[in-house]
Amino acid sequence: MRPLKPAALTSVAALSLALGSCTTMGNIPGPTTPITQSEAQMGAEAHPQLLAEFGGAMTGPHAQYVEQVGRNIAVQSGLGNAQSDFTVTLLNSSVNNAFAIPGGYVYTTRQLVTLMNNEAELAGVLGHEVGHVAARHSQRRQATAQQNTLLGAAGAILSGILLGDSSIGQQLSQGFLQGSQLLTLRFSRSQELQADELGIQYLNRAGYDPHAMATVLASLAAQNALDASLQGRDDATVPEWASTHPDPASRVQTARQRAAGGTGVTNRDTFLTRIDGLVYGDDPEQGIIEGRQFIHPVFRLSFTAPQGFYMVNGTRAVSINGQSGQGQLSTGPYDGNLDNYVRSVFRALGGNQQTLAPASLERTTVNGIPAAYGTARVNSGNGQVDVVVFAYEFSNNQAFHFATISQAGRSGTFTPMFNSMRRISQAEANRVVPRRIDVVTVRSGDTISSLASRMAFDNAKEQRFRVLNGLGSGDTLRAGQKVKIVVRGS
Repeated sequence: MRPLKPAALTSVAALSLALGSCTTMGNIPGPTTPITQSEAQMGAEAHPQLLAEFGGAMTGPHAQYVEQVGRNIAVQSGLGNAQSDFTVTLLNSSVNNAFAIPGGYVYTTRQLVTLMNNEAELAGVLGHEVGHVAARHSQRRQATAQQNTLLGAAGAILSGILLGDSSIGQQLSQGFLQGSQLLTLRFSRSQELQADELGIQYLNRAGYDPHAMATVLASLAAQNALDASLQGRDDATVPEWASTHPDPASRVQTARQRAAGGTGVTNRDTFLTRIDGLVYGDDPEQGIIEGRQFIHPVFRLSFTAPQGFYMVNGTRAVSINGQSGQGQLSTGPYDGNLDNYVRSVFRALGGNQQTLAPASLERTTVNGIPAAYGTARVNSGNGQVDVVVFAYEFSNNQAFHFATISQAGRSGTFTPMFNSMRRISQAEANRVVPRRIDVVTVRSGDTISSLASRMAFDNAKEQRFRVLNGLGSGDTLRAGQKVKIVVRGS
């Protein structure tokens, strides 16, 4: 989580619409049409905003390797004639995400890269995203929505979630979703399958094993299921990448069939060697999640999510999600007046569609920290909901706030979280170190159990190890094989 200006809550939604453009179905280019001048301009304008939203661009050997592989696969699309026509970025984000935008801009997060097990899988994911751009899927989704008059405002690209489909529900939902980096156009199943097919074509052209598309989709599905289990959810298709690339599990078999008979390189050992040392999970500079606890060593704060809730750490906010509500922790410009700060957050959540203000403001102290809070009851498509903003003054020029949504009368679910906010000592902050990928060679006598025991987690070590390395329940290891483990290191 980095500082967030409350007035910027709608920026990514507006950006999503801009990327979709106002094209009509009649003049959308086909999969083999090169990058147009307008697309190049669109991508150049959007690129800095996307970097800011998704943790920024990484540099160094890891980023250079991803760029090399990405440019090689992207040029197979015919969007550009030279690798220099594409900008490929490794993002410093702890969510599993990848995307591409018009103009030759291709992105993957470091977290998604750590889930992969060979270079062909990396090329397949990036090729899939390029396939969306080559087929002009975002334009088609936007054009269809406009023709059906379904998308009148940025917030309408979102599902209603807890709040239904009312305008205030859409506005509030987009503010909360943005904190967990879930705001992009959702593609249809047919578009996903077409992007998979194009990605497989690109793999074949580049000399990679086309089966890599199926194996990376299988790993992603396994990771989604593991996340759901660890977070106590029943739905394994909710997490980040699956929010815009629905149901990877159902696409695995189709990808296998389309790759049948194809051959090529995977470059497994090269890939593992090149990603060795890559940060896994949260970057301490953006705060870390440990179970239900969030700790930010830079801002020197910590809080605990309510029982039964799970968190996702985004670039600009930490989202807190559960069956009985959702919320986010963020920060913004602070002039020294907590009451003004709380009111400004309410105004930002209401946006241009509805004036939102607390019924009253209360002052309190939480673990020695001056605080203020207010509640607004809002009518939504699914009935009334309570919106709470709870703000804390950490210094004369720094404040943080929770914004939560729950069904009317049930905002008390978040009270333990509000009361858990505390300052941490410098010594506690110094103990927060990142997790990293450590690539090791299996020795004689090593087993999945023995290697998994070295994983830097308190629970589900073997399950995490298997998913990380694409290992099924019946798979075993052989001496000389390279595998990934997650360790703590500076």
